[in-house]
Amino acid sequence: MTEIVLDRVSRWFGNVVAVNDVSMRIGPGVTGLLGPNGAGKTTLMAMMTGFLAPSSGEVTLDGRPLWRNTDAYRLIGLVPEREISFGYLTGRQFVRANADLHRLPDAAAATERALERVAMVEPAGRKIDTYSKGMRQRVKIAAALVHEPAVLMLDEPFNGVDPRQRMELMELLRQMGEEGHTILFSSHILEEVERLARHIEVVVSGRHAASGDFGAIRRLMTDRPVQYFLRSDDDRALATLLVAQPSVRAVRFTDAGIDVEVSDLGQFAHGLPRWARERDLLLREVSPSDESLESVFSYLVAR
Repeated sequence: MTEIVLDRVSRWFGNVVAVNDVSMRIGPGVTGLLGPNGAGKTTLMAMMTGFLAPSSGEVTLDGRPLWRNTDAYRLIGLVPEREISFGYLTGRQFVRANADLHRLPDAAAATERALERVAMVEPAGRKIDTYSKGMRQRVKIAAALVHEPAVLMLDEPFNGVDPRQRMELMELLRQMGEEGHTILFSSHILEEVERLARHIEVVVSGRHAASGDFGAIRRLMTDRPVQYFLRSDDDRALATLLVAQPSVRAVRFTDAGIDVEVSDLGQFAHGLPRWARERDLLLREVSPSDESLESVFSYLVAR
């Protein structure tokens, strides 16, 4: 079990504070790192991969400091957001160079395995300059995987990748997470994170804003009304019933059912079955409508 721990980590550049007193723990499985542009995600990843020293605090990998710990690179693979600057190399040469840097006993075989994992064997003989952006992303991932690291960090890995390739890469990351690898990826596309990782770490303006399952985070937001979607065998009667309840702030009809805004979730959750039973109403659907990652993220950024 490989784990990265940040303990009250800050990083500043001159008078600019990029990361401010962040503590978090990244363990096995797939974790999404979220934040608006300029929130500090790339700076955090640089410190978590040992490429940047914290100005204060400590980043450790399995209890050992990451900064100036060259042995850590055997356990970590990094897929940076920036473009590859070795366009004169073929994809195979680029991945092989990384295998050679790790002094792998059979670098040629490791190179082919990594290329195969990202479906890049066929175009691997072409120069990177001729690749589409999606192909360049995939060959970067192959280079990061060539030494089979326990930890994989990816900064905006799906940029420029077509929908089919995106699904294949998501499945690869999901499978690695299930196998016990520690996967952390950043993305500004919330749909990608929602499909791939339930566990999220949110950074806003350099500060750690939230951590955990985004549904659980939403339920902790007690200062914000909860939105529910309801459908029954008589929506008009149900709406009439709900507007009379102190725990319900608003009721709106939709084409499919009723949207309900709830101010006291506990009272509403306990009372709804009883209210429906007393009026002989059949509830066909009761589901939270604002536990999506987009809803949670928008709230945290605006808070």
